Amino acid sequence: MNQYETSDLALAAYLTFKGLKLLSAKKLASGRFQFVIADDKGEADALSLEYFSSDFCRFDNQVRSLKKLLYSS
Repeated sequence: MNQYETSDLALAAYLTFKGLKLLSAKKLASGRFQFVIADDKGEADALSLEYFSSDFCRFDNQVRSLKKLLYSS
């Protein structure tokens, strides 16, 4: 079984939204997240590239910007 790993919450959400199966999700001792996703068809890399040029990514970046505004006050 091929697997794809990422620490990016939004990317993991996008990959599962596109039909890939989440195998595990955890917070590491470093404070980073680790998402392991089944990639039996070898499509996660292409979907990742698709995500970074999508409206989903732009939306996530806007949410992050708004959070920064809220937490900097």
